[in-house]
Parts: sequence; structure tokens; C-alpha cells
Amino acid sequence: MRLMFLRVKVFLIKEVLQALRDPRLRFLIILPPLLQLVAFGYAANLDLKNIPMALYDEDNSRISRELAFAFSSSGYFKFVSRVQSPEEMTALIDRGTVSAALHFGPDLAARVGSGRTALVQVIVAGTNSNTASLVQSYSSQIIERYNRARLKERIDRNPSLKTILPAGAEGILQPEIRVWYNTALVSRNFYVPGIIALVIMVSILNLTAMAVVREKEIGTMEQIMVTPIRPIEFILGKTLPFALIGIFQVALVSSVGVFWFDVPMRGSLLLLFLALLIFLLSLLALGLFISSISRNQQQSLVTTFFFIFPIILLSGFIFPIANMPEIIQYVTYLNPLRYFLVIIRDIFLKGSGLEILWPQMAALLAIGLVVMTLAVRRVGKTLD
Repeated sequence: MRLMFLRVKVFLIKEVLQALRDPRLRFLIILPPLLQLVAFGYAANLDLKNIPMALYDEDNSRISRELAFAFSSSGYFKFVSRVQSPEEMTALIDRGTVSAALHFGPDLAARVGSGRTALVQVIVAGTNSNTASLVQSYSSQIIERYNRARLKERIDRNPSLKTILPAGAEGILQPEIRVWYNTALVSRNFYVPGIIALVIMVSILNLTAMAVVREKEIGTMEQIMVTPIRPIEFILGKTLPFALIGIFQVALVSSVGVFWFDVPMRGSLLLLFLALLIFLLSLLALGLFISSISRNQQQSLVTTFFFIFPIILLSGFIFPIANMPEIIQYVTYLNPLRYFLVIIRDIFLKGSGLEILWPQMAALLAIGLVVMTLAVRRVGKTLD
């Protein structure tokens, strides 16, 4: 038994020394956990604040201005646009510029002044069911507080109203909440398209990251280097099979999402697969880059997971990007998954077309081309 523990001790010391001897492995052991801890600490915030909202005020009265101020000063909502027509409001929600819209009808003050019930309309984009539920709750709370404050003001001016008004009367403003795109607020309608994107990303990134490393480990890289094959041909031969696998996986999991989970598919399949090809460009390029800087499959696997967790964390899939610190929000613009999540959810739930999604697709294409250029140069140097 003592001899066994001695052998285990010697083997353990050998493995630790071997791991610490490799500078890249030392980097992967120490720095990634620290960076991920910092990223989680800043980005892991499920509280919703400063929800982007549009204001459509047809009344322009003192009451509408007071209620709009109550929304903006609550800390929950931030008015990013003031619209003048239903078409402008619809366009902002379709493009994802705002998550909700506050609408006051032209007779708001008149109805309140005559003692009748006045409706305050809150339109919510239901693509994110969690956000939509919170918007509903926050809006009702704000209107209820405004009603209480208004009732107290009336009683302070005329104490005799306290005996006239019915018990429990809190005001005459009635919220009317309307949810678009995901009217039942089914959470899987929001999460399933995102999971499709995550499954593809993890699968393709891992497969591609192993491509060049595998050649190094089994000793065939030297044979490839003495052949007439050019770097671009080598890269295409390595990436095209994985691209086809990615297309097949999207078709498979999308079919399961639509036919098994009943997630609505309102947009164009052609546009979805066009966006997928652009997304795959980023994944294949990143996978090749990881593969070219790794010496073995162990390093490749660890480096891949080092990239995967921040990509998921900073994509908006779990935590809203709007809740992150401003500097972290700028970092998310470099994340291809951020754009593809918007595209796939808008195609599934909103039925959005290219006229709405072209900024996300353009950003995704730019990231893919830049990363692919870096990967091609790196793999080219490896072959040379």
C-alpha cells in the first residue's frame, strides 16, 4: 500500500511539472478561469433595468407627461424614441430597437377629467418571454402607484371625497398590456431557437478545433507539408465537411423545434440558412485558429471551452446585454453568437426579412471574414 502511494505521488509530481513546463498550458490553467470569473461577475445580472421603450403620446397633456415621467424615472424603462405614428412604433419593435412601447390615446386627459376610465396601452415584444412578463409587471406597478398618488392628491384637496369614493378605489387609469409575436409568453419559443444556435456553435467549434491538431498528433502534418497542396486547399478540405455537418444539424434540430416543441416558424427558411452559412464562417475560422495554435488535442479542447463560455455569456442568451456594464456591452459587438441569436429568433418568431436583419448579417459577415483571414494566415504559416 505504501509503495502504491509512493508511485502515485511520483506520478502526480511528474504530471504537475509537465503541465507547468508548457507555457501555453500554464496560460490556459491560470488566465482563463480569472477572465471567466470577471466576465461572470459583470454579466451575470438577471435584473432588468433601462428597458428600451418607445413613447407614442397622442394626448400631449399634463397627465400623459406625468405618467411618461413615472415610467422613465422608475429605473425600469428608458425612452429611446418618441414616435408619431403606429407605423413608426411597429418598425422600432420589429427591428428590435425597443422592447416595448407606451401609447397614450388622444382622449386620455379628457376621460380622466370626466371621471371615466382611460386606457394606457403598453405593447411588449414577446420574443423574450421573461422580459415581456417583467415589462407587464413593472408597467402595472407604475400605473398603480400613479393612481394611488393621484387619488391621495384629490383627497388632500377635498377631504370629503374620502367618504364618497368606494373602498379600494385607486384611480381611473387602466393599463392595457398587449404582447406581440409570443402572445402566450411560452418560454420555450424564446429559448429553443437560441439552443439551436448554441448546439451548432459548440459542435462545429469543437470539431474544427480538432482538425489541424489531429494531423499534428498522428504525424500526417509533415506528409501534408511536402505535398503540392496549397494552404487554401487544405483549409477548404478541413472546413467544408464541418460546414455540411452544421447545415444538417440545423435542419435536424430546427425540425425538432418546430414539430416537437411547436415553436412557430414565421420567416424564410432560405434566409435562415443564408445566415447560418455566414455564422458557420465565423465558427469554422475560430475553430481553425484554435487548432493552429494548439499542439495537441488536450490543449485544443481546453482552449475551445475557454472561448465557448464567454461567447455564450456575452451573447444575451442568458443575461440581457442591456444590463451589462457599458464597456462589456462594447465587447459583445465582437461576438458572432450575439448577432445570430437575434437573426434566428426574429426569423422564427417575428418572420423578419432581410430588410430588418441586414445589419446583423453584415456584422456577422465582417467578423467571419476578419477571423477567417487570421486563421488562414496562421494555418498557412503552420504548413510552411
